[in-house]
Amino acid sequence: MKFFKEFRKEEMLVLCYRLFLAFVFYQIARLLFWFFNKDLIKVDSVADYLSLAYHGVAFDLTAILYVNALFIFLSLIPIVINTKSGFQKFLIWLYFITNGIAYAMNFGDFIYYKFSQGRLTSAAFQVAQHETNILKVFTVSTKEHPFVIFWFVFLMFAWVFLYKRFKINYKKPVKLIPYFIWSVVILCISTVLIVGGIRGDFKHSTRPINLVDANKFVKTPLQGNIVLNSTFSFFRTLGTNNFKIVHFVDQKFIDENINTYKTYDRQVQDKPNVVIFIVESFGREYSGAFNKDKNIKDYVSYTPFIDSLANESLIFPNTFANGRQSIHGMSSILAGIPSLMDAFTSSPYSNQKIQSIVSVCNDLGYDTSFYHGAPNGSMGFLGFGNILGFKHYYGKDEYNHNEDFDGMWSIWDEPFLQYFAKNVGKTKPFMATVFTASSHHPFKIPAKYNGKFKKGKIEMHEPMQYTDYAIKEYFETAKKQPWFKNTIFVFTGDHTNQVYYPEYEKAMNRFAVPLIFYSPNPDYQLKGVNDELAQQIDIYPTLADLIGYNKKIRSWGRSLVSEKKYQPLIVNSDGTSEQFIYGNYIYRFDGKNIIGIYDKNDLGFENNLNDKIKSPETEKGKQIAKAWYQDYMNRVINRKLN
Repeated sequence: MKFFKEFRKEEMLVLCYRLFLAFVFYQIARLLFWFFNKDLIKVDSVADYLSLAYHGVAFDLTAILYVNALFIFLSLIPIVINTKSGFQKFLIWLYFITNGIAYAMNFGDFIYYKFSQGRLTSAAFQVAQHETNILKVFTVSTKEHPFVIFWFVFLMFAWVFLYKRFKINYKKPVKLIPYFIWSVVILCISTVLIVGGIRGDFKHSTRPINLVDANKFVKTPLQGNIVLNSTFSFFRTLGTNNFKIVHFVDQKFIDENINTYKTYDRQVQDKPNVVIFIVESFGREYSGAFNKDKNIKDYVSYTPFIDSLANESLIFPNTFANGRQSIHGMSSILAGIPSLMDAFTSSPYSNQKIQSIVSVCNDLGYDTSFYHGAPNGSMGFLGFGNILGFKHYYGKDEYNHNEDFDGMWSIWDEPFLQYFAKNVGKTKPFMATVFTASSHHPFKIPAKYNGKFKKGKIEMHEPMQYTDYAIKEYFETAKKQPWFKNTIFVFTGDHTNQVYYPEYEKAMNRFAVPLIFYSPNPDYQLKGVNDELAQQIDIYPTLADLIGYNKKIRSWGRSLVSEKKYQPLIVNSDGTSEQFIYGNYIYRFDGKNIIGIYDKNDLGFENNLNDKIKSPETEKGKQIAKAWYQDYMNRVINRKLN
């Protein structure tokens, strides 16, 4: 029993109390933030606010753990003097200096939000470094909003008062070995809990929570700012924001060459339904229909059904993804927004009004829905889907049959696609997007199908065949639905995955995805093979054209079926540089300078022509790349994506 006497019970309870106080005061700051901005962020009822505040706890937890990691460590580390008054005084200074600075960020947003329309992020540093009147701005703002300072000072005094209500009495350890053992155990447990708290959860199927995840719990995207806190948004974007206003060309050059806005005048009487398949990890390499003319030795296809469907469709064998991750694919395909070195969807600018195929369909009276069989909110899809304006979201929760869960990521593709086929179409016309999940690490298939598919050369080949089979079964069901005949289907991959053939090891082909437009309705003339360059951001304007949306659309992509021809400009990033295919060349750009020029067939970037060639075409190509980048940054940062 003497062993248990050295358990630091009082210290643990007081530490929990001190951290609990942070949660209380963050909730008070959240309420005040909304109060000061209630004319900008509408909340319908007390219940709605309480729901937002409840979901904000996860973001508060991450922020509080960021700020208090050192405080927690010093409170737990076994140095014997932990309970002495001198050490406790040091802890209180550490606690309130760090928490005071972090807490002040939220109060600054009471004012700042009215101008930024978003929570404080590290991007504020980039704004501040170009201004010489920051102190004046702060002083004037303080004079104009004295109650903000009052509330901050009042709450900090209240926080200090409550902190001191429970003190730790001095206790010298008697048995040092039990004292150290208990301390190490507590430190280890605390470390695990802190890591989980900072990530947002312990689930393998979700990435660490980010700004966009706040939109999972809201009715309107602006309410995401209530769920968030400024400390979280600042730390989550610290050191990751490469979004900067740049100026390389004048606006006239952009207007004449980038063609950010387009209109199409197709007349459509009976609006078609739209079904978009974003197939997880669907690299172009896996599908034979897209490799007929690639002259790849001993090539084998692993998508027999999609190959057969491609024979009845309009396909683009030279299509590229505009991002590297699933969430990048979502923004590219649905909203025509590629991800550069930093992903748009995890940037400080993702929470803004965005024109997309979703908003276009909503404008035309479509019923819009998003389907993904993973736990709701996985990959940030629910949050970003709310930003885009999907009317319905169907995930693992709505499917509600855990026996079909793959144990890692999501519901198996086959049953979830059957659910998808039977659940859509209750209201017409409709636009539905489904994001498959089974063709992914750990590269498993349902046990009942073991032995049904070829193992292939790499792990990805077997689950890719399973997903292809699931899509085949989906079509068997969809064909029986009354909405099928007047529906346009789109198939593409979110990004690529494992590579077997050397052709797809080439740097640019790491973005090689398929693109299929299919409709059983011959009126849409979606048949044939088009070898022009295409990309994910072309899907949105192509569909807007096909469904007869005649208003102006904002898109860096182009309709692939219009008589109005725009020269393709393929855009993506490998995470270190931006990449552009324009005309006969590929340009690599580091945000300031063109660092590489390659022949468009040199997909492996083997021969840099940057210092070897200077022609009117390449000089214009350099300007086009910089102009596009300038326009992108301007529209993203200044919230002009509508």
